[in-house]
Amino acid sequence: MMDYEIRKAVASDEVAIAALIRASARGLSRNDYSAEEIEAAVSFVFGVDSELIIDGTYFVAEVGVELIGCGGWSRRKTLFGGDHANSRQVGELNPERDPAKIRAFFVHPNWARRGVGSAILEKCETEAQKAGFRSLELMSTLPGLNFYRALGYDAVEEILYPAGSEVLKFVVMRKNVN
Repeated sequence: MMDYEIRKAVASDEVAIAALIRASARGLSRNDYSAEEIEAAVSFVFGVDSELIIDGTYFVAEVGVELIGCGGWSRRKTLFGGDHANSRQVGELNPERDPAKIRAFFVHPNWARRGVGSAILEKCETEAQKAGFRSLELMSTLPGLNFYRALGYDAVEEILYPAGSEVLKFVVMRKNVN
């Protein structure tokens, strides 16, 4: 039984989402990335993507007023990164030929492995399918690989992404849904 609520994120959540992203990255990435890599990811890659919030495709999980998880999906071309990241792409996807993008999943360390991420991902996958998408694509961090594999995603390509003075390893993953 869920002891949290999932709802669409709104603009007034942005500060709390940013804090959640930092806490998640710093608390859950230590086994896979160095402290320097984590700080580079927080500074140059991870962050709030306001387009997802505006599009109504970004969700937060909360207990009372505390955000414990977030994640979304997109019909836009950007695969990963917050508003400030160099990974931004312009344009929308065609559901007939392009995969929807699963984006910006973060869970507070105190709520890890309690179904929060899975519940948000299920909501995203369902909405993307309703929008006509037949496949999904995401950029996984190293700590997320087993999570996404367990939910049917396949690794298709490793990416080395420059972030400040660090180079971060991420993995592109895909899943067919129809």
